[in-house]
Amino acid sequence: MSGNSVRNRRKVRLGVVVGDRADKTVTVLVERRFAHPLYGKQITRSRRYQAHDEKNECRVGDKVSIMETRPLSKTKRWRVVELIERPA
Repeated sequence: MSGNSVRNRRKVRLGVVVGDRADKTVTVLVERRFAHPLYGKQITRSRRYQAHDEKNECRVGDKVSIMETRPLSKTKRWRVVELIERPA
């Protein structure tokens, strides 16, 4: 198996930056919606990920895409792939 096929299977999430105080690290809030298994009602669940931001370009409120990567620190397992939208 080549390295590219493994790299293409990495998880990608869309979220909003909620913290940017640390150097080269942002906190990204990712929300997911799904139907309750028994009742069928739509439920929203959220999770915060620590993501690596190499250029320190992300600010609070930015919509970003993050991708799973090798462990970069105790809590960082994700990196920012692209800045999708910056609030006006």
